[in-house]
Amino acid sequence: MLIDSHAHIQGKEYAGEVEAVIARAREAGVEKIIAVGGAGDMSSNTEAIALANKFPDIYATVGMHPHDAKDVGADELKKLKQLAAAPKVIAVGETGLDYYYDHSPREVQRRMFAEFIHLARETGLPIVIHERDAAQDVADLLRAEGAGKLRGVIHCFTGNDEAARAYLDLGFYISFTGIITFKNADALRDVVRNVPLERMLVETDSPYLTPVPHRGKRNEPAYVRYVGETIASVKGLSLEEVARVTTDNVRKLFGV
Repeated sequence: MLIDSHAHIQGKEYAGEVEAVIARAREAGVEKIIAVGGAGDMSSNTEAIALANKFPDIYATVGMHPHDAKDVGADELKKLKQLAAAPKVIAVGETGLDYYYDHSPREVQRRMFAEFIHLARETGLPIVIHERDAAQDVADLLRAEGAGKLRGVIHCFTGNDEAARAYLDLGFYISFTGIITFKNADALRDVVRNVPLERMLVETDSPYLTPVPHRGKRNEPAYVRYVGETIASVKGLSLEEVARVTTDNVRKLFGV
């Protein structure tokens, strides 16, 4: 059984279809789904929690994406702290830095990321990090603000071996998406080869990053199987072994 460690199935893309999406995931051998908040606006957090409260195999996280860091103020941080106390909230995030799009000014992103690091430390929850073209600053902030007291995962990892090693040295897990199934992803598959399975998670990032052979369609948690199969192929392992270890990793990190 696999766990989709990062999905946004509370989004409008699944309106009226959530039960069917969850059913297809179960049929595909996906035993749990983590509905990640913070994409777009605050409603993504409350909707993730509502979904987790409705379905026993769904868990939630609360945060704000670095794209939207410019829209987070004291009121939003206070609300997020309250939401983080909900029984089925298992992590802070997603949060982090995105220097590829720069939808929020970089200094604002860094300031808000530090706030979420503090929230994770205060609550004792692990942290779910989005990082794109910002590996050095993410690692530096984790060292400076986390003080070695953080657990977490770098979701949708697309960096190189050097970045992966820095995160592993900080004690973080690294999560891979359907990107590793893409034809032009040889360099990322090399990273998969080098990251220990015991420090790896699998995810879909639904509705985005749909793996081959469904690329071009809306992604959903059932397709996390293709991520697991690709990791198994790259590492010369069985899918059952990849599923067993990555599922155990999710349980260790998030306590589910």
